[in-house]
Amino acid sequence: MAGTRENGLDLVLAQPRGFCAGVVRAVETVERALARNLARHDGRPVYMRHAIVHNDRVVADLEAKGARFVESLDEVPDGAVTVFSAHGVSRAVEAEAARRGLPVIDATCPLVAKVHMQGQRYAAQGRTVVLVGHAGHAEVEGTLGRIDGAVHLVGSVAQAETLDLPADTRLAYVTQTTLSVDDTRAIIAVLERRFPDLVGPETRDICYATQNRQAAVRALAAVADLILVVGAKTSSNCNRLREVAAEAGRPSRLVAGAEDLEDLDLDGIRTLGLTAGASTPEASIVEVIAALQRRTPVRISTLPGIVEGVSFPLPSSLGHS
Repeated sequence: MAGTRENGLDLVLAQPRGFCAGVVRAVETVERALARNLARHDGRPVYMRHAIVHNDRVVADLEAKGARFVESLDEVPDGAVTVFSAHGVSRAVEAEAARRGLPVIDATCPLVAKVHMQGQRYAAQGRTVVLVGHAGHAEVEGTLGRIDGAVHLVGSVAQAETLDLPADTRLAYVTQTTLSVDDTRAIIAVLERRFPDLVGPETRDICYATQNRQAAVRALAAVADLILVVGAKTSSNCNRLREVAAEAGRPSRLVAGAEDLEDLDLDGIRTLGLTAGASTPEASIVEVIAALQRRTPVRISTLPGIVEGVSFPLPSSLGHS
């Protein structure tokens, strides 16, 4: 690592950080399915459609236990237990699994499923639906495939400004759960200005864990000279944390693990902030802290913050598939 220090470093941890209840549920779902297969079917693999969460370490750990990750149901052998990821899937994927008779365990996060139901309700009311989210994200693809009728995807203020619909359109919006709260509010404000007959859940579709971690990063920015976000480059919620830190006026960097700290320059840094996205396992956080401790004396403290007590029951199909 660059810039070895003699006087040490104050390392301040955000609260909350790391795994949320939806991710805990998804990972435990796969582990339970694998354990059940080991007991019943001589250890046949469990097939995951898409990464259970966007974190390479989590995926690798589950692969080592027997999970197989695929992007299409075409890659799943007949009769194999199939798990839908926390991001959710479209009705077309669900229907294809049913057509093939695949035993499915749906690990869709309950908060993502709530967005699906809200969108369906708005469409049933005859409203045109806008999904605020990022094109190509697995959650967005699943949500688009769950709502009847035309759904307009809006990912920025500029896209909201140019949304080509009549001003008197009966409009409703739902949002991807892992967005920046501030960015989403700005998009909604444009939609409210342009379309008087607009309904939606404000930012309540953005899950509690996303909002709590973004608020914790803002608090961290008030005390830290530099903020590290531990998580995968492919994780939407991790990328949003880095952006929130930067918007709060603090340099920020997304690191997957100790290997990403090799060129980290700590010259002039007295207080280092650290957080992690909702898809980041505790092992990655511990690894980064240990790498910092090998480099310099580290005085660790944790900011006051929300202690999350949320938990979600496992899918009922774990008992039947």
